Amino acid sequence: MLAALGFLTPFGPARAPNPATLRWFPLVGAAAGAIVGLVWWAASKGWHGPLVPAALAVVTDLALTGMLHVDGLADSADGLLPHLSRERRLQVMSEPDIGAFGLAATAAVLLLRFAAFGALRPDIVLVVGIWCVSRSLMVAAMLVLPYARATGGLATAFLGGGVAGSALAASAGVAAGASLAIWAGGAPAAAGVGAAVAAVAALLWVAHRRLGGFTGDVLGAAVVVSETAALLIAGVRW
Repeated sequence: MLAALGFLTPFGPARAPNPATLRWFPLVGAAAGAIVGLVWWAASKGWHGPLVPAALAVVTDLALTGMLHVDGLADSADGLLPHLSRERRLQVMSEPDIGAFGLAATAAVLLLRFAAFGALRPDIVLVVGIWCVSRSLMVAAMLVLPYARATGGLATAFLGGGVAGSALAASAGVAAGASLAIWAGGAPAAAGVGAAVAAVAALLWVAHRRLGGFTGDVLGAAVVVSETAALLIAGVRW
C-alpha cells in the first residue's frame, strides 16, 4: 500500500514498487478521488457558480498525482500521434521535453476536465468511483499488453509475478468503482464508466499497433483519458 501511494502520488514514502504493489492501485485511486471530490464539494459551498469549484478540483488532482499522469498523456501524444517509426516513437516518449502534440493534447484534456466538473453537480462518491476505475484500468492494461521497451523503464518494476492477484484487484476495482459511480450518478454514470473502459481500450489498441505494447507514459495517459471520458459522459443530459 505504501509503495503504491509513493508511486502514484508525491506524498507516499520512497519505497521500491513490485508486482504486488499493483493490487493497491484501485484503493489509492479511490483515496485520491475522495480528496478531489471533497475539495470540489467544499468549494461549491464557498463560491457561487461552478467555475471555481471545477478549477480547484482539476488543480487538486494535479497536485495529488504530482502531474505524473498528465506528463504521461503529453509524452504519449508526442509519441503516438505523429508519423514516426516505432523506435523514434519510443525515443520521443523518453525525452523530457514536450512537443506540439503533447501540448495540444494536454491543454485540450485539461479544458475538458474543467468543463466536465463545471457541468456536474459536486458529488464525492462519483469521483471516488471514477478514480478507482481509472487506476484499476491501469492495472488491467499491464495484464493485457506486453511491455514495449526492450530496456528497463518506469513500469518494469511491476512486471513478472502476481498476475492472478493483479487481475483480481483490477476486476474488483472496476466493479467496486463502477458500483460507487452508478450509485451516485445513476445511468449517466454507468455510461461514463463504459466510456472510460472504451477510451482505455482505444488507447491501448493504438499503443499496441504503434509501439508494440504499453509504456509507463501510456499507463499515465490511460488514467487521464478514462477519467475525462467518464466525467464528460456522466454530465450529458440524457
